[in-house]
Amino acid sequence: MTEDEKAIRRLVADWFEATKRGDLDAVLALMTDDVVFLVPGKPPMMGKPAFAEASRAQGAHGQPSFDGESTIQEISVHGNWAWMWSRLAVSITPPGGQAVLRSGHTLTILHKKGGRWLLARDANLLASA
Repeated sequence: MTEDEKAIRRLVADWFEATKRGDLDAVLALMTDDVVFLVPGKPPMMGKPAFAEASRAQGAHGQPSFDGESTIQEISVHGNWAWMWSRLAVSITPPGGQAVLRSGHTLTILHKKGGRWLLARDANLLASA
């Protein structure tokens, strides 16, 4: 495994850990400023501010608990750009609510800036589990 592949896997692990802690600033530090998220049935979420706003809205009535697992299927590095596809399963439980389970595949494009890999584009095909 190359150093770039190891760094990308670390980014995924760091994302999960920061999300579990509810550390939005740490999650934002793992993405490019012009990040784009594509999810089924919704318009694209474009940029860090949109991600931060959606995250804050989700936690407006208390921080939900999060758990999940990402199984990276493939990583391909091409200079300062890389892509990976993964199998993702997540559980999000709002305070006092029932867990929402989603699973499916993701396709992610990463960009290496300042020696760090950052998430630049993410398309997920998560559906209710």
